[in-house]
Amino acid sequence: MRLILTAMLVLLPLCAQDAPPKQKQEAPPPTNLKVLKVTTSAEIRQIMRTFTVGLGVQCAYCHVMGNFASDENPKKEMARHMIQMAQKINAEFPDGKMHVSCYTCHRGEAEPKTAPEPRAQ
Repeated sequence: MRLILTAMLVLLPLCAQDAPPKQKQEAPPPTNLKVLKVTTSAEIRQIMRTFTVGLGVQCAYCHVMGNFASDENPKKEMARHMIQMAQKINAEFPDGKMHVSCYTCHRGEAEPKTAPEPRAQ
């Protein structure tokens, strides 16, 4: 009996050790990029975060969940046109800085504002 207790006391700390940390898997590189010029998943995630804030929507607004590369959602093609429009406008500024973004017109809403809200009198 003492031998079993001694063995358990010796082996218990080995069982209580943390499992080795799992290595973080690198996300696969983005695919089906027709307008955006990025190469890493980290870059595309950051850009997509700015779109979600600028339009006040989540990924499924433009993407097919589970298949982000799919072009089945027509809103994705509209987003590409809007991105190209913003890129063209920004390219015309001589300083090379970004002057307009999705947020410039959308202000956190899916539909862009084309006029100010009427004031309550």
